[in-house]
Amino acid sequence: MDVVKIRLQAQRTPFSKGTPLGLPAAGTPPLVPGCMGPWRGRCCRGPPLDAFVKITRYEGIRSLWSGLPPTLVMAVPATVIYFTAYDQLRDYLHARTGSGGHHIPLLAGALARLGAVTVISPLELIRTKMQSRQLSYRELRVCIQSAVAQDGWLSLWRGWGPTVLRDVPFSALYWFNYELVREWLCAQARLDEATFMISFASGAISGTVAAVLTLPFDVVKTQRQIELGDSELHPVAASKPSSTWLLMRRIRAESGTRGLFAGFLPRVIKVAPACAIMISTYEFGKTFFQKLNQERRLRGL
Repeated sequence: MDVVKIRLQAQRTPFSKGTPLGLPAAGTPPLVPGCMGPWRGRCCRGPPLDAFVKITRYEGIRSLWSGLPPTLVMAVPATVIYFTAYDQLRDYLHARTGSGGHHIPLLAGALARLGAVTVISPLELIRTKMQSRQLSYRELRVCIQSAVAQDGWLSLWRGWGPTVLRDVPFSALYWFNYELVREWLCAQARLDEATFMISFASGAISGTVAAVLTLPFDVVKTQRQIELGDSELHPVAASKPSSTWLLMRRIRAESGTRGLFAGFLPRVIKVAPACAIMISTYEFGKTFFQKLNQERRLRGL
């Protein structure tokens, strides 16, 4: 789903009216496998299912798992930093302010995500490059070396701005809505603590809302990151970096408001269950180890 979402977001030209999905308009070069060069992304336009089928047909089913190694490498430190920081910040803010208001999860979630995004931004960039089109590790190395030689090591944090604009509000909205929905569901079920299914449902609902509201920044992040090193591999396709707001205006001018919500369906299909599984598993694990530690302390007494 992540690969399909990024392919849909990577398009720079709006749909041609009257042109069948996946086929070039009259007078344009024919479709070629791999979505490379001037044809890049043409076979990926259209509904998510169409993109899914065309990527599989032209590049093989393995392409749907492009960028998996950096995703796995990124997942562990990102999750550890994020959840640990959130829990610590939330408890600290509760103790510091003496308040139990819903603004505390919102603030703690935003700060925790800011730290996690900054640490893993280079890995996020590499993953996006690998998912945006078929790249060998040699081509990926050329892209990165070119960017570092031209713009310095800070080029590895390209897309950090729109990523922050996407992830920090996402996290703030996610935790704010999660706490609200969980409390409401617990009240409806007349429970003092959330069950696994309540945490699961709360995570899915809050993740969906946050994913939809922050999608435009996800589109901009993808556009910024796939530009890295394009001057070496595809000189014609390369474009000068622009600010987040200018890029949003460019996307809207080229593709309309719909362009800012490219990849909507695969993002929601990915984020909703991911958030639900992550938070329910985390809450279950936390409760399990809290009870285990409590039993050990009682046995020690």
